[in-house]
Amino acid sequence: MEKETIRIEGFSDAVFAIAITLLVLELHAPDVTVVKNGTELLAFLKSEWTAYLAFTLSFFSIFIMWVNHHKIFKQIYSRNTAIMFANGLILFLVTAVSYPTTLLARFFESEASNIAVAIYTGIFVLINISYNLLWLVASKNKNLLRPEITDLAIRKIRNNYLYGLPTYLIAFGISFQYPTIALIINMLLLIYWAVSSGKINMNQE
Repeated sequence: MEKETIRIEGFSDAVFAIAITLLVLELHAPDVTVVKNGTELLAFLKSEWTAYLAFTLSFFSIFIMWVNHHKIFKQIYSRNTAIMFANGLILFLVTAVSYPTTLLARFFESEASNIAVAIYTGIFVLINISYNLLWLVASKNKNLLRPEITDLAIRKIRNNYLYGLPTYLIAFGISFQYPTIALIINMLLLIYWAVSSGKINMNQE
C-alpha cells in the first residue's frame, strides 16, 4: 500500500520547526547600557528564570508533540479531508504555544500567575483533544491505516491519548488556585508523553 501522507508530514514538520523556533524570541539579552559588570549580569540572568523555565517547558512540549505526530503518521497511510483538517487543528494550536509561553514567562511571579498558568495549561488541553481527534478520524476507517495494524493496536493508541486528557483537565482546573502545582503536573505529563511515545512504536508489531 502506497503511503499518501508524505506531503502532509513534510508540511507539518516545517510548522513544528517554525513553532519551536519562535519560542527563543522571548529570551532577551540585557542592554549594555544597563548592565555594567558581571554581578549585574548575573542578577539580570537570575531575574529572567521564569523566561528560561517557560522556554524549556514549551520547547520540550513541542518536541515531544512532534515525536508523537511523527509516530501517529507512521500508522496513517492514506488521507481524507477529515484527517487534513484535524491535522491542521494540531498545527494551529502548536503555532499558538508561543503566546501562552510569553504570558507564563512574564506573569508567573505576579498576582496574575493563576491566569497565565491557566492559559498555558489550557492550550495543552486543546492540543490533547486535537491529537485524540486526529486518531479518531483516522482509525474510523481502517483502510486509511497501515495495512498490518491490528484492532488491538488501534485501541492502544486511542487509549494512550485519552489517558492524558483527564490529567490536563485537572491541571487546568487547579491552575486558578494552585498555579505552581498545575505547572508541575504539566511537567509530569511531558515525561508521560516522552515514555508513552515508545508504545506507539511497539504497536507496530
